[in-house]
Amino acid sequence: MKYGIYYAYWEKEWTGDYFKYIDKVKELGFDILEISCGAFKKDYTTDEQLLRIGEYAKEKGIILTAGYGPQKDENLASPDEAVQKNAIEFFKETLRKLHLMNIHILGGGLYSYWPVDFNSDINKERDFETSVKNMRLIAKYAEEYDITLGMEVLNRFEGYLINTCDECLRYIDAVGNNRVGVMLDTFHMNIEEDNIGDAIRKAGDKLVHFHMGERNRKVPGKGTMPWAEIGQALRDIHYQHAAVMEPFVLQGGKVGQDIKIWRNLLPDTSEAKLDADAKHSCEFVRHVFEL
Repeated sequence: MKYGIYYAYWEKEWTGDYFKYIDKVKELGFDILEISCGAFKKDYTTDEQLLRIGEYAKEKGIILTAGYGPQKDENLASPDEAVQKNAIEFFKETLRKLHLMNIHILGGGLYSYWPVDFNSDINKERDFETSVKNMRLIAKYAEEYDITLGMEVLNRFEGYLINTCDECLRYIDAVGNNRVGVMLDTFHMNIEEDNIGDAIRKAGDKLVHFHMGERNRKVPGKGTMPWAEIGQALRDIHYQHAAVMEPFVLQGGKVGQDIKIWRNLLPDTSEAKLDADAKHSCEFVRHVFEL
């Protein structure tokens, strides 16, 4: 198993210097840096920039993975055909860019959009069918670029289409392409699943990406999440893909607004303290998951 962390742990806006974070995660003992596809819209807009990031990560021995919460006009499940068309074009171009960076996994609520507007027109079964239809097409582009798509199971307050591992398995079975798999996140599972270990075992070899965080979104090891049970479940299914921390502890900015962080979760939020906590957490999960 390889261990990583999402760059936005250190940021208040959905932006960042990926070269800096490649260096940082290397120094802190991680194998992986997870980036956001949102950076392609304003920070890294040329193929040359993307190629350089991929090359720099390779030079440093860091694997890159990607995450994204599609915006409302990128919603594959939309009842609006114009939005569906725009979403398909968005994903085609995004997958091409990920290929340039040598990224082979994209995870998130890719089947819908995030965060969901619950006052909008929501029809779960209709939107499920629409999303499946369009994801079958996106999966063919993923095949072309050697990218696996992780359908992240989100809690009921952030999404409605896939809230449990069972619902995700139904979705990927309907898509019917092995480039589309299950993505689980301990924060969301803590809200929705009766038993986290059982959900992991149920996903089995369909689990293609895994996110880690405490119940309050601190780094693993700073709360009461059952990490020993989680590690055992991952060993039970012989999970060998990425295990990426996705902690959020900083109030403020668009990140704090979207994630609903209304207070700093730590008394000391200096970069040095965040670094120290991340390093310790990486050592903790390596130990617990590899007993």
